[in-house]
Amino acid sequence: MYDFAYSRATSVADAAQKLKQEDAKLVAGGMTLLPTIKLRLNKPSTLIDLMDLKDLVGISVTGDAVTIVMADGSDDPEDVVAYQRLLAAGYDCAFGSRFMTGSRVSNYPRFKFVVNRLVNLGIRLLFGHGYNDTTNAFKAYRREVIENVQPLLSHHFNLTVELPLKAVVRGHSYAITPISWRNRKTGLSQLHLQEMGSRYAFIILSVFLEHHLSRGDYRRPDVAAPTSRSHWRAGRPAAHVIEPPQPLMSVARPVSPPAASGTPSASV
Repeated sequence: MYDFAYSRATSVADAAQKLKQEDAKLVAGGMTLLPTIKLRLNKPSTLIDLMDLKDLVGISVTGDAVTIVMADGSDDPEDVVAYQRLLAAGYDCAFGSRFMTGSRVSNYPRFKFVVNRLVNLGIRLLFGHGYNDTTNAFKAYRREVIENVQPLLSHHFNLTVELPLKAVVRGHSYAITPISWRNRKTGLSQLHLQEMGSRYAFIILSVFLEHHLSRGDYRRPDVAAPTSRSHWRAGRPAAHVIEPPQPLMSVARPVSPPAASGTPSASV
């Protein structure tokens, strides 16, 4: 590993000022910078640590909606358009699935695939929400969804599970569509299963307990709690989009507006 200086930023302005140094690099969670330095593939003069900046914690939405994507280029920009059309059609959330008819997946690591399928099967059995790719970060939400799922407890990758599960449990409608995914060509994934397993379990169990024990205290006020017969179900997809989204997905007009309770109201 090359020698470098280390500096911890005290504010966003401080980080911006320090970044003006020649060959200075930012470092935070979910980055491949340190492994590339160890392999002598990168030689920064200074590392600027952002981990303690409270201004960068959480999600801030200034528009009408937010789409969360991975920074490794694995998600297809065309699917963002598909998500936007679903939100425009009236759904609160647009959830993509890499494992349904019409999806396309390239070079998914075999071991990671097996773990992914087992974890998502467990989540689907616990919540009965009819969705098989909850752990995928790539999703879109209306502004009011992000506001309603506060406070967020996650500080790591488990945020990608907390957002959709809370949205479903708290009564927001969601449509599911096939998406494309391709494995990164460079860099190393910062998701370590052994390290993150307990954090995922914590979030899943906390939302599960909220659903069954809070008696609807956190649900949208305009959405009735599930009946006793279906109380184990956290929600149901308002629509399944079964056609591939490439090059651009056409969304048919729903027969009726998406039901606020998350019950099926249209097939697209």
